[in-house]
Amino acid sequence: MKRRTFVRGAAAAAALGAPPLAGLAQQSVVLKFHTFMAPMSNVWLTMHRPWMEKVEKDSGGRIKFEAFPAMQLGGTPVQLYDQARDGVVDIVWTLPGNNAGRFPRIEAFELPFMMNNAEATSKAYWEYVQTVAPDEFKETHVLALHVHGPGMFHSAPKLIKTHSDLKGMKVRGPTRQITKMLAAVGATPVGMPLPRIPDALSKGTIDACVIPWEVVPSVKVHELTKFHSEFDANGPALYTTTFVMAMNKPKYESLSPELKKVIDANSGLATSAWLGKVQQGNDPNGRKAAVDRGNTLYTFPDSERKEFIKLSAPVHDEWVADLTKHGFDGKKLLQTAKDLIAKHGKA
Repeated sequence: MKRRTFVRGAAAAAALGAPPLAGLAQQSVVLKFHTFMAPMSNVWLTMHRPWMEKVEKDSGGRIKFEAFPAMQLGGTPVQLYDQARDGVVDIVWTLPGNNAGRFPRIEAFELPFMMNNAEATSKAYWEYVQTVAPDEFKETHVLALHVHGPGMFHSAPKLIKTHSDLKGMKVRGPTRQITKMLAAVGATPVGMPLPRIPDALSKGTIDACVIPWEVVPSVKVHELTKFHSEFDANGPALYTTTFVMAMNKPKYESLSPELKKVIDANSGLATSAWLGKVQQGNDPNGRKAAVDRGNTLYTFPDSERKEFIKLSAPVHDEWVADLTKHGFDGKKLLQTAKDLIAKHGKA
C-alpha cells in the first residue's frame, strides 16, 4: 500500500512538472568550512561569515554552510590544506606558509618590504598565481588568494626603536621567509602558528611577535604586550602573509552547473581583493585596542626603514637562488611579483 502511494505521488509530481525526487538531492548542497581563526576574530566575523552568507544568498539557499572556526573539526592549522585536498572538509582558509617550502613560488609575496596595501597586493597575488604559478595549488580548487595589512612588532619586555633592539629577543614569525627576515635584522626567530601566540607570550617562550593590527585583539596581544613598533604607510611594510581559500576538487566538480556559477562568482580576483581590503580595514580597530589600554606605540623613522631593508635584502637573494636551484626562474618570479604589486597599486 505504501509503495502504491509513493508511485502515485511520483506520477503526480511528474504530471505537474515538478522535479523528480532523484533531482532534488542534486539541487542543494551543504559545505563544511574549516579554519583556525577564532569565532570572535575579525577575520571570521567580517570576512568568512559574510562570504558564506553571500554564497548562500546568491544560491537561493541551495548552498548552505556548516561553519567550523578554531579547528573545531580537529587537526592542526598545518593540516588544513590537506583536509581540503583529501575531502575531510569542503573548504578551508589557511596560510600556505604553515607548510614550509611546499608552495615556494608564492613566497615572493612574503619577502620583506614588498607591499603596503592589502587590496592591491591581493589582486597581484591572484594574477601572479594565474599567470606564473598556475599549478601551485593544483591539489585543490582555489577560490581566493589574499594577504593581510602591514605586519609589525608587538613586544612585551621593551620598546623596539631600532633593529639593534631586536638582538637577543625571541620573536615569533608566521612563515619561513618571515622568520628568515627576523634573523636577518637581528632577532632570534621562533616559528609558530597564530593560535599559539598567547600561551607563548604568557610563558615567556617568546618576547615579541609580528602580526598585523587587525588580529591583535583576537589573540589578546594588546594585553600580553606593552609596546608596538610600526612603519608608516608612506613606504613598504615590514612584511605580509599569504592566505588561500581552497575547496576540495571532487566536491566542486560534483556541483551542478548553476551552483558552480555561484561559487565562481564569489571567487577569483575580485573576491581576493575584497578579502584583502576587509582584513586591512580592520587594522584601526586593533590599533585602537592597544591605544585604549595605554600601551606605547612607536613609528620607525624612514632612516630606520632603510636599515631594515638593507639588512633583510639577503632574504630576497636567498629566495631567488633557492627557486632557481629547484628549476624555477627565481629572478623573473620576484620581478613579476613586484611588477604586479606596482600595477595593481596604481589601479
